[in-house]
Amino acid sequence: MAETRSYHDQQLKTACSSCSVLELCLPLGLTGGEIERLDTLIAQRLKVKKGVALYRVGDPLRSLYAVRLGSFKTSVLSIDGREQVTGFQIAGEMLGLDAISSDLHTCDAVALEDSEVCPIHFGHLEKLSRELPSLQHNLNKILSREIVRDHDMLMMLGNMSSDERLAAFLLNLSQRLNSRGYSSRCFVLKMRREEIGSYLGLRLETICRAIAHLRDLGLVEITGRDVTIQNMDGLKQLVAGCHRHLR
Repeated sequence: MAETRSYHDQQLKTACSSCSVLELCLPLGLTGGEIERLDTLIAQRLKVKKGVALYRVGDPLRSLYAVRLGSFKTSVLSIDGREQVTGFQIAGEMLGLDAISSDLHTCDAVALEDSEVCPIHFGHLEKLSRELPSLQHNLNKILSREIVRDHDMLMMLGNMSSDERLAAFLLNLSQRLNSRGYSSRCFVLKMRREEIGSYLGLRLETICRAIAHLRDLGLVEITGRDVTIQNMDGLKQLVAGCHRHLR
């Protein structure tokens, strides 16, 4: 099973109450006592090396995973055997929600860099959620957020040009990083351009042309994996223009 073979047996004790992404994660809004009860479900945090799978398609659901440090990609294999990236998860976000309906994971989750996760045993989480309505509410919010993200992705793939898709992706990543205390204008992409293209439904050469076009417009400079947003308002207007067109 990937859950036992993927971690290199590096395990560390942690506490929700002292976590740097507490305000973004499952304990959001819980009282001190409620956080302590949730913390009892997390026996250890787990280190996952870059390129190693946290879980694979078909693995049984054991835990949900809160990303504490680092980042992950989720992906599935298309009919022709190519990887289709379905999402990127960073600190404060959850992995493993895909397995709730069938008790089996429907995608691979692979670390994009050396990362750490907090595993939360799902059966125990369900039991505690019945006792703590605030925890159940938070879990519902996380599930709803995933649905909204899927809707946004469908709209992006169905209606946006390649430039607009890339702009929306960079804006989304910028906002998520900023909420974690990082710069909204200068950041490093942990994923390869091919992976971004897979996620956005674009070929690598189309991604490269979109990067060049956003640079020529004076909106974004991307050198290697280093991103500098030069005109945040202009980038937002590019994406908003697509939304106005849809309405």
